[in-house]
Amino acid sequence: MTHFSRISGQDAKRLIMNKDVNIVDIRDIKSFNEGHITQAEHVDERTLKQFLEDAYQDVDLIVCCYHGNSSQTMAAYFAEQGFEKVHSLDGGYSQWVADHPDLCEKE
Repeated sequence: MTHFSRISGQDAKRLIMNKDVNIVDIRDIKSFNEGHITQAEHVDERTLKQFLEDAYQDVDLIVCCYHGNSSQTMAAYFAEQGFEKVHSLDGGYSQWVADHPDLCEKE
């Protein structure tokens, strides 16, 4: 059985500050370009295969969407693909940018 955890913005920030971590943003490309978590990578149907081939599966993976709902589905998918430590960001990017605007960037 595959597992992922839901992670609060505060816990995600601690993880990002203290460890190597992959951050994927599954929102549409326009929203991603307008703002995303610093160091996040945009992943969609076009880039998913390449991400799966390139990413280290033993590094924590934080999945971010708009509000923390779609990221749970994708977090489960990444866990099924063999990622060992997968987290769905509660509140998504909308909550993240409200709490941590200093940890966001634009393309």
